[in-house]
Amino acid sequence: MIPIKNVVLLGANGTMGAGSGEVFAAGGCDVVFLARTVDKAHEGLVTAQNMAKSARIADRISVGTYEDDLEEAVSKADLIFEALAEDIELKKQFFTRVDKCRRADSIVATVSSGLSIAEMAHGRSETFRRNFLGIHLFNPPSVIVGTEVIPHTGTDPKLTKEIVALLESRFGRIAIVTDDKPAFAGNRVGFKVLNEVAQLAEKHGVAFMDYLIGPYTGRAMSPLSTVDLVGWDVHKAIVDNVHVNTKDEAHDMFALPAYMDELISRGHLGNKTPQHGGFYRRVKEGNQTINLVLDPKTGGYKDSRDAGAAKLPFVEKIRDLHRVGRYADAMKMFTTAEGAEADLARKVVFGYVSYGLNRVGDREVVRSPRDVDRIMGFGFNWAPPTVLVDVIGLKETIKALEQYSLPVPKVLQQAKPGERLFTEPHVNVGRFFAA
Repeated sequence: MIPIKNVVLLGANGTMGAGSGEVFAAGGCDVVFLARTVDKAHEGLVTAQNMAKSARIADRISVGTYEDDLEEAVSKADLIFEALAEDIELKKQFFTRVDKCRRADSIVATVSSGLSIAEMAHGRSETFRRNFLGIHLFNPPSVIVGTEVIPHTGTDPKLTKEIVALLESRFGRIAIVTDDKPAFAGNRVGFKVLNEVAQLAEKHGVAFMDYLIGPYTGRAMSPLSTVDLVGWDVHKAIVDNVHVNTKDEAHDMFALPAYMDELISRGHLGNKTPQHGGFYRRVKEGNQTINLVLDPKTGGYKDSRDAGAAKLPFVEKIRDLHRVGRYADAMKMFTTAEGAEADLARKVVFGYVSYGLNRVGDREVVRSPRDVDRIMGFGFNWAPPTVLVDVIGLKETIKALEQYSLPVPKVLQQAKPGERLFTEPHVNVGRFFAA
């Protein structure tokens, strides 16, 4: 096992930085939180305490600044963990500093959600490149255990295997290895769906799309609420990166809607900007809080009581069946429900199954369907693609994919009738429909 005792955290005042630091401290590491100022680093410490629900996590955390403490802290570190803003030039600037003062055997990792690992390693020393990789934790890492490990071509293969083992055995992660491709596996698949729903919201409305592709389809949160939680700026960075640097069967689904681009320029970033909001916004009127919903066509907001989606009988019946554990019956109703709304819901959900399982292959993002299942199930808290196939049925799934002109993944073409495709042990699939 790799002996990691001392960890340096760059970007400690961000939510992901603080959360990552909490994971390492809870796993028995001594962690130095670094930020621009001591006050900012201390903010990260407080966030880590809140995530851990314990003030004692601070026993393993110290704070400092980039200007005064980076060189000394990095020189003593077994792991330097970078959690700065998703800006590749900013990250490379810090890696230049790190490379000058790190030990030759220290590990350097980035928590980037989809930028090129190879590009970040370019120009660094040979020992840096060999010991550098991505460790993409999902937010908040104190709760969500799915993790991607992303080596580049120069990463020591032995290190990759040891990091996966370490993350799982010591830090309680469910880890997969992905290729160094834009957005990796989880965000590549997940943000395709999120952005597709954002595109559809311009025509059909925000509340309607969040209801139509809501938790009953096998996800912890509705899609547009998820984008608000993640942050519109992060969403834009991910989908723009994929749209520019890939060209697969869902290329158009990664085009950021123009209304989102306009609102981002005006400061609408979701939950992190409560004064502006995102898809949703709350305002105070006297002692009352009013929930507002974005109208993508105008860029304005409407009272949610006026903009709410009318309930659809097939959705309500499916939700009732999920509540009593009748998942196969629920999804049979999903595949057979009539009407334009049901048709639209199926196109999005089966698009997710198709796109996710088509990211498996020798030249794709991951090698095994289990990798996609694990990161979507335990990183996004969505029903993994093969769970949906198992519950719906192989024959019915292929029929639906063909109906909507969606590519049928090889894993489904090669599957045997009655074969269970979701292979994760000790997992009740009901957890993915519990919401």
